[in-house]
Amino acid sequence: MKFDTERIKEEICKDFERVWLEGSSYIEEKGLNERFPRSVMRERVGRSHPVFDTVQRLREAYLRMGFEEVVNPVFVSEEDVRKQFWKESLAVLDRCYYLAGLPRPDIGISEERITAIERHLGKTLRADEIEALRSTLHRYKRGEIDGDDLLNEISASLNVSDAVVAAIIDDVFPEMVELSPVATSMTLRSHMTSGWFITLKALWGKKPTPIKLFSVDRCFRREQREGETRLRSYHSASCVICDEHVSIDEGMDVATRLLSQFGFTRIKFREDEKRSKYYVPGTQTEVFCWHPRRKEWVEVATFGIYSPTALSQYDIPVPVMNFGLGVERLAMILYDVDDVRKLVFPQFHEWHLSDIEIACMIRVERTPVTKEGEQIARGIVRICEEHANAQSPCEFLAFSGEILGRRVDVYVVEREENTRLCGPAFLNEVVVYDGSIYAVPRDEKWKFMFEDGISTNIRFVDAFAALAAHEIERGASNVRVRIVRSASDINLRIDDVAVRYITAKNRKIDIRGPVFITVVARCSSAVED
Repeated sequence: MKFDTERIKEEICKDFERVWLEGSSYIEEKGLNERFPRSVMRERVGRSHPVFDTVQRLREAYLRMGFEEVVNPVFVSEEDVRKQFWKESLAVLDRCYYLAGLPRPDIGISEERITAIERHLGKTLRADEIEALRSTLHRYKRGEIDGDDLLNEISASLNVSDAVVAAIIDDVFPEMVELSPVATSMTLRSHMTSGWFITLKALWGKKPTPIKLFSVDRCFRREQREGETRLRSYHSASCVICDEHVSIDEGMDVATRLLSQFGFTRIKFREDEKRSKYYVPGTQTEVFCWHPRRKEWVEVATFGIYSPTALSQYDIPVPVMNFGLGVERLAMILYDVDDVRKLVFPQFHEWHLSDIEIACMIRVERTPVTKEGEQIARGIVRICEEHANAQSPCEFLAFSGEILGRRVDVYVVEREENTRLCGPAFLNEVVVYDGSIYAVPRDEKWKFMFEDGISTNIRFVDAFAALAAHEIERGASNVRVRIVRSASDINLRIDDVAVRYITAKNRKIDIRGPVFITVVARCSSAVED
């Protein structure tokens, strides 16, 4: 809210301490459900995926090393795979996904079919409508109409709705419904290498050497099953250096410079026993990094020099060094994850809510809707804080004023003798600690929960006061709470997601305690217009 700066400056000269203490009165108090940590749910920044964070870091690292980014072909013909892998091609193709498509049948329109269509339409087709339908089906066969436009085209030919056309196709043209995919000779890229040969052939003679390129993109491999370290779709962070003077030293240099940007200081190279035919013999090298937490060497990449036997198939007359790194493998090390499935697909394998996320799911259920109602709630809290230990019987005025056309006086009361205005748990505060929800007082015994957990900043008295004000707005004259045994007893709502999580993780929801507060509203008169 705004304040009068000139008046404040004048008052400061008279009594600085008093004006300073009054500063809190200028701050507009937010409603219980607008306060931290619930406000975090509305304003929080989204969470990125560790794989794509790693992809971005790799892209930036390659750019700093002077590489140019390209997009390699994802669709690779079987012929290209055979050129690159030669006698190994069968083993490679066995791990490739082949692309397939539905054939486009040659559909004739016989007299029987015309009769069946007319039965669906409830009318006789004109000669021009039959010719328009025949033309549409022929255009579909020739590929002039895409499958997703076919219904609209037929409906336009017959001047009927798409729903009617769908029924006609299902009944009259079964060859369109019973189609089976037919495989092509095109595969999904299983190694980034397959794309590099195609890209380098296109660029050779068009760019000066050395040609330094990188690409971070998906590859697809037909694994029999996915496991802790293997997925059917993964990201490869790959680069090539194409130049007359390329040697194995470039591979070790790239590996060292790239991985050092991720904090790896201990890197080891070892000749790969696999000896792929698209690499020059003796150049295929595995790269290992020391994992400081696991205390072991972990393989992260492979590099080698492309063989002239493969390069000559693409008319590339100079050596090419290729370095390839599995993004998910690197991310597993960076994020200390032991199963790639959990890293990539956490929604299927793990469920974790932080204490602050749980705290954001706890709110006061019923709250006042008017400014006067908010004043009533604040008045109840103030009386309880100031007179909690007052000996009964007793009553204290919390609010006096107009609300929804009535003159109302609101009291916090205790009619029973030899007790206190409020029960001992009225200041219990709801806090989330180690995945559990508790309601405890802020004292030395429970100090560790507030220091290491997340407080919702909702006390029993706050939640009850909001409920009492809400009910008084609706005409209630008496609102009370006795012993709290669950969240709902004290006007609190815990989101079902949090409840399911706590139950699944065998954590606790312990919200209970003797509160014993009674509020009475006395309507003195109706307010005249």
